[in-house]
Amino acid sequence: MAKSKTTKRPATTTALDPKQARAFVDGVWDSTIVPTLVEYIKIPNKSPGFDAQWRANGHMDRAVELIEGWCRKRPIEGLQIKVVRQGERTPVIFMEIPAFRCESKETVVLYGHLDKQPEMVGWNEGLGPWTPVQRGDKLYGRGGADDGYSAFASLTSIEALQKQGVPHARCVVLIEACEESGSTDLPFYVDHLKKEIGSPSLIVCLDSGCGNYDQMWLTTSLRGLVIGVLSVEVLNEGVHSGDASGVVASSFRVARSLLSRVEDEATGEILPKDFHDKIPKERRQQAKAAAKVLGKDVYAKFPFVKGMQPVLKNTQELVLNRTWRPALAITGAEGIPAVKDGGNVMRPRTVLKLSLRLPPTLSADKAQAKFKKLLEKNPPYGAKVQLDTKDHAGSGWNAPKLDSWLEQSVAGASKTYYGKPAVYMGEGGSIPFMGMLGEKFPKAQFLITGVLGPGSNAHGPNEFLHISYAKRLTCCVAQVIADHGGR
Repeated sequence: MAKSKTTKRPATTTALDPKQARAFVDGVWDSTIVPTLVEYIKIPNKSPGFDAQWRANGHMDRAVELIEGWCRKRPIEGLQIKVVRQGERTPVIFMEIPAFRCESKETVVLYGHLDKQPEMVGWNEGLGPWTPVQRGDKLYGRGGADDGYSAFASLTSIEALQKQGVPHARCVVLIEACEESGSTDLPFYVDHLKKEIGSPSLIVCLDSGCGNYDQMWLTTSLRGLVIGVLSVEVLNEGVHSGDASGVVASSFRVARSLLSRVEDEATGEILPKDFHDKIPKERRQQAKAAAKVLGKDVYAKFPFVKGMQPVLKNTQELVLNRTWRPALAITGAEGIPAVKDGGNVMRPRTVLKLSLRLPPTLSADKAQAKFKKLLEKNPPYGAKVQLDTKDHAGSGWNAPKLDSWLEQSVAGASKTYYGKPAVYMGEGGSIPFMGMLGEKFPKAQFLITGVLGPGSNAHGPNEFLHISYAKRLTCCVAQVIADHGGR
């Protein structure tokens, strides 16, 4: 591992000066992070699940080299960096910073990822997935907020501490390159780097969201996910619809009836009890508090078409719907021609990509088996039905109870850098890394947060990074690491 350059040590201090920290972090973001993120957004390094030729295309290596190069220039004492590549797996950037003026033998792990979702259609004029555009506080383009900023914010938070001589425990920064494909390579690397990682007492993940841009948000849970490709075949080839309709069942109607086994189409409620789990009392209370803070923004942040309403008006229940209750979405389709190409033909097959979100505490493997059995058993009219899950099942995660020091640290950081209290809320998405680390390190504390707030639209068109929010969040992470080292 190559070491970075070091600078003359500042005088030792025990407390982080907020004004100095804010000035330093703002300066680093403006002078080096934003310009580097601009270059990063230009790279179409789609996750392997969306780019089977990612090795040959070389975009992932370009992104790794860009981020690695920036990191190596940071004057952090003892910083060691290596890019780990094993076989045909995606690379990981592994960084280690020894304890700084701190006798603690504990370790802080900071996590992020650098792979991206595919382009998606619908970008506004002048914007695009690989076209970085800064408009005020917003940096548009794919991957800046999800999750390219994480490596930069992680090192800057540590550098802010050393700049003031504030002690911190040993830190490890782990940046993976296949999170958007389910972190399939990460378990191997965590085992491969087991000795270097150690047994972290605090895990910081910067891949989550925020309910608004006014305060710090902690993610308390993440939903699990089962992905399946449902194929319904009724004919060996297409036939004239005037001849076959009324005799041969439409493949789409068969698919629709199968989905009704899973979902009430009138309400969106998932019907089988096997896909539900009990919501803890504490999470209900936190959902109530978050709904009170957000008000109508719980649903108003979404780009509804004119006249469209949310499924409910009760904001607390909406928070629980998107964080603790199962939900089904159709995210792709095949076998259906474009409207301009649709003739009077009964199609032989309909293929739908299904995304079933699961409660954080539910076993995804069991849900996957139930999902497959439910859709394939006794198909209408004897149609040929198959649900291909391809091992795409990931359990969710429910955070352990926060230690008092961490709860106080988060509260203080949010008040100091945002001027408002921190808010706790689950997230509806999945971060496979969290469930895995929760199992491997059951005694660790978790600080899960991020910059994906209203309108940021991760995975969709017009994704943006809210720069000023990210700056303040960087300061908050520095404060928590300082408080961890000073316990």
